[in-house]
Amino acid sequence: MGQPDQFAKRTFAAQTERITGGAVTWQDPPEIGLVKVQSDGLLLVRHPDRIAALPAPWPEAGSHEEVLVELKMPGDHLDFPAVERALLRRQARQVQRAEDSTHAWSGQEPLWLVAPHVPDWLRAQRALIAVGQACYRVEPSSFPFLWIAANDLPLRNELVPFLVARSGRALDEFARWVASRMPLAWVLGMVRFTAMSSTVREELLWWVGKGEDPEVKAREREILQALLGANPDVQQKLVEKGIERGRLSEARTALRRVLAQRQLALRPEEDARIEGCAELEVLERWLERAVTATTAAEALT
Repeated sequence: MGQPDQFAKRTFAAQTERITGGAVTWQDPPEIGLVKVQSDGLLLVRHPDRIAALPAPWPEAGSHEEVLVELKMPGDHLDFPAVERALLRRQARQVQRAEDSTHAWSGQEPLWLVAPHVPDWLRAQRALIAVGQACYRVEPSSFPFLWIAANDLPLRNELVPFLVARSGRALDEFARWVASRMPLAWVLGMVRFTAMSSTVREELLWWVGKGEDPEVKAREREILQALLGANPDVQQKLVEKGIERGRLSEARTALRRVLAQRQLALRPEEDARIEGCAELEVLERWLERAVTATTAAEALT
């Protein structure tokens, strides 16, 4: 800081309180450590005409050369300080572009903040103007500020990059919907890195193993083994589930064998009851009764 600046600061420090009768005082600001200020990414707009027909928020990028993107995944903070830090990163990019001597520019860097939902505090403090389903322009703002609420976005292929920020039931819904639309490696990455429910995670892992192509199945097993190796808790759950299914299958087989040996014929609906029973204790009780029952119906009471 040069001498003129120092002189101006001393003047503020010495005169402010006197002039305002103590209503306002001067204080030297604390140092702000900015070792690394980096946003999550930039959308570089090459052909704005090609995104005009896409679902929101894509068309909103058409009037800009680039858009700064901040991603808030489930579990990330969405409070006031977190958003202010996002705004700081946007301002840092604004200054960086303004100071770029190789590319004259005097615009305003747009910010897109992608999150599962819009926090209540933001609704209370700012005006949210809808520009599309689940896409809101945040006002007042001196620059284009768009909030994208992933949980409420429609399930469309063009919106997959935004939909990965979903949370809770909305994430589960997206995971089931997108599994058959994206490459296997991507689906397994989603299983590994997003906060979907354990039920849906197991469903997708089971679905992955249903393919018929030997080469595809070999690649699937390789990826799946790597994922399970990195997630022993999930592996243990799947092992326990496999053991449970094996015991249920053995109990059903034993029950049917005893009934057949005793020549107690099963009607189709009775056989369906056996197949649909997922409680080991019930199957074992039926097996004990099958030893002395006079009919299959009596054994299954």
